[in-house]
Amino acid sequence: MELRVLQYFLAVTREQSISGAAEALHLSQPTLSRQLKDMEEELGKQLIIRGNRKITLTEEGMILRKRAEEILDLVQKAEREITISDDVIAGDVYIGAGETDAVRLIAKAGKRVQMEYSDIHYHISSGDTTDVLESLDKGLIDFGMIFGPVDTSKYEFLEFPMKDVYGILMPKDSPLAEKDSIRPEDLHDKPIIFNRSTRDGDLPTSWLGKSLSELNAAATCNLLFNASLMVDEGLGYAFALDKIINTTEKVVYAFFHVNRH
Repeated sequence: MELRVLQYFLAVTREQSISGAAEALHLSQPTLSRQLKDMEEELGKQLIIRGNRKITLTEEGMILRKRAEEILDLVQKAEREITISDDVIAGDVYIGAGETDAVRLIAKAGKRVQMEYSDIHYHISSGDTTDVLESLDKGLIDFGMIFGPVDTSKYEFLEFPMKDVYGILMPKDSPLAEKDSIRPEDLHDKPIIFNRSTRDGDLPTSWLGKSLSELNAAATCNLLFNASLMVDEGLGYAFALDKIINTTEKVVYAFFHVNRH
């Protein structure tokens, strides 16, 4: 499969029509259709369902779209790295990070480096542990900021010289909002919004002293802003790191204490 054909395929998915993609690519429509048909025959799968007004992707087509984007991103990254002169310190640094105030450390370090090497550029993509590790394993990022248990035998790593503080987002009118701190038993009967990557044995479940099956897991999400909206609408209580979400008139943040042995 040629990279050129993958670019054609992605153009079709962006334009949602073969005619629109052909125009954007400066190709004739029959030529583009033939290239796509040859690719489907090569893979032995239908990728595109051709409609009267626009195309839709089959399940296999959606998989190929995701992989094609990753492949072309890696190719572009490799081209940039290889073509840079040996005499020039320049390039792109790709970092995957969760939502945390510790990103400030990356920004401060980047600023110091940038003052001396202005041709170094930083690209930070946000995601939870699942997203960051997947991108790191695929080579789509150079560094990943992970908070929580991870198999460190697979990676070279440094520990951050700071600790994040956990707390609970809750409705302001909740009785728990009046407490100075939250205890595990306070949440045992409450609906809880977990990060989608939370597993038994992670900090939230360890602190609560119960497995996920024993708790009222009302919802999961991978971005805290969405969780804060769920709390705002009364769906449940959400675990959160301090300093990364603005509370509203209806939502407050309460700390809890973690016993470290």
